[in-house]
Amino acid sequence: MRHIFEKGIDTGAPTLVLLHGTGGTERDLLPLAKLVSPNSSVLSVRGNVLENGMPRFFRRLAEGVFDEEDLVLRTKELNDFLDQSAKEYEFDRGNLVAIGYSNGANIAGSLLFHYEHAFKGAILHHPMVPLRGIKLPNLAGVPVFIGAGSNDPICSPDETEELEGLLSEAGADVTVHWENFGHQLTNSEVTAAAAWFSEKLGRA
Repeated sequence: MRHIFEKGIDTGAPTLVLLHGTGGTERDLLPLAKLVSPNSSVLSVRGNVLENGMPRFFRRLAEGVFDEEDLVLRTKELNDFLDQSAKEYEFDRGNLVAIGYSNGANIAGSLLFHYEHAFKGAILHHPMVPLRGIKLPNLAGVPVFIGAGSNDPICSPDETEELEGLLSEAGADVTVHWENFGHQLTNSEVTAAAAWFSEKLGRA
């Protein structure tokens, strides 16, 4: 998978896994990583699927309708890539925190839904429920930040609350941050995510 790896000053801090939205690249979320945890190593990944020339992490049948078979396949592909990258770049596979936006947040959510130790924590900006009708792994104590827009036309408040409920039932420590906006990623949402990270996952 196309990616960027930047080794951080503090190798004991969580390595940030950056996952862009539809049409993005591995460079899109690099500024967020500097705000959230400036001393962390960063692994920023580009999705392997193209939709009308726009990179994504998995196929969809229509807006908001996921190709579930492809989603499961791509989730495993990304999980395997994280395993391989941990060996190649010598970071702790058990100390990864995802930062995903939109489609990237959805694939990060799918990793949480499928693999017990996928992430130590996750910042999900405007995610949807990746898959319904499956039993989630034990996510006890895994902190998850969900950034949501009360006027988001793609991800409704009901969808956000459903995702919060599913993750919480699996044991995750979920924080939902609401903005009175749509699907866009705002400065105030990023600032809230950075404060949350410092509280939940930062190093004293």
